[in-house]
Amino acid sequence: MSNLLSKEFNHFYLEDCNLNKIAEEIGTPCYIYSKKQILENYARLSEALAGIDHLICFAVKSNSNLSILKLFSELGSGFDTVSGGELLRVQSINADNNKVVFSGVGKNEDEILIGLRNGIHCFNIESEQELLFINKIAKDQNLTANISIRVNPNVDAKTHPYISTGLKENKFGIDQLDALKIYKQAASLSNISIKGIDCHIGSQITSFQSFNDAFKIIAELIINLESENIFIEHIDIGGGIGISYENESIPSLTEYAQIIRNTLGAFNKKIILEPGRLLIGNAGILLTKVQFTKDNQLKSFAIVDSAMNDLMRPSLYNAYHKIINLTHSDQNINKLFDIVGPICETGDFLGKDRTMNLNQNDLLAILDCGAYGFSMSSNYNTRPRAAEIMVDGNSYSIIRHRERFEDLIKNELSCLNQK
Repeated sequence: MSNLLSKEFNHFYLEDCNLNKIAEEIGTPCYIYSKKQILENYARLSEALAGIDHLICFAVKSNSNLSILKLFSELGSGFDTVSGGELLRVQSINADNNKVVFSGVGKNEDEILIGLRNGIHCFNIESEQELLFINKIAKDQNLTANISIRVNPNVDAKTHPYISTGLKENKFGIDQLDALKIYKQAASLSNISIKGIDCHIGSQITSFQSFNDAFKIIAELIINLESENIFIEHIDIGGGIGISYENESIPSLTEYAQIIRNTLGAFNKKIILEPGRLLIGNAGILLTKVQFTKDNQLKSFAIVDSAMNDLMRPSLYNAYHKIINLTHSDQNINKLFDIVGPICETGDFLGKDRTMNLNQNDLLAILDCGAYGFSMSSNYNTRPRAAEIMVDGNSYSIIRHRERFEDLIKNELSCLNQK
């Protein structure tokens, strides 16, 4: 059983909240997050970084619910954003603009203006054309753009190819061999202020050697920059530390902090980190109910009321999430099931080849869904998105209402009655 859940008298609890009761009152599917687990995750990272001048910038793309962003802001966190929409989200919770960084390869003019006018900490530059574009917009606005250049170190993060970002074949960042030239160009621009250097090599990384290799490349580049009288204030090392979805062995955060000290400590610069999954991934579950079961000659299927539109990771990455039956957990395990959704796609599955005892109307908990769960959800097949719940001790709050059909069509225009 997950450490997140506890069981008492045949009922499962998240913190001190009965999950069966939440399912009865809110319905399924729904995402549920543990405030206690989020606080513990943040504290654990902060403690590992003790003695290092650092700023944690929560990766908004991993979970952008306003209540969760507000909680991180109250903890002192900054934010890593990758779109104008995410910038506006952190603005709406009155986040400290000096703790906001803006990444992404395709920032448009409107998004750049949001960042400039709100005085964010910096833009992470990912191409020469983007650098020139931001300088032009800043000049037109009579403003100065704080920038950091994202360097692609060509380091293999040994993660899923869709979430690897530090190889030459990836679209992200500026090649390490071109970085010094781009920094010199940035130093010559009238409305650019160089603040730092940035590197992010991927997500769900479970071997820290790749971090060590990337940070050494960044260290060498910083030395080359200083030889050209280009001095930075911070080193942004991105995020990417993985969590254990399927009993993966993850090195300790103390080991990660020591890698930072060994490779970058001599520069005495502020270290910016951009964790997402590490802080929220194991704090969330997806509750779903078995609608029907059926068998064929090969296996059994449990058709649940959640689907790939609610949790995309299994279909997109073939990702594994543990699934617990909250209704019949003590019965004999005797069938091989695929847990699938009602969407008209063969790729609509949440778990494959799971040996479980499942029956109609059983309540299931899909674990470790706090990151890239709701934030990647959609309305495919005209399915309303799930509710989101925050548990705090023995109480819970709805932090996003379940969508209704009216929400899905409110921005559409009907031409049926137009002449």
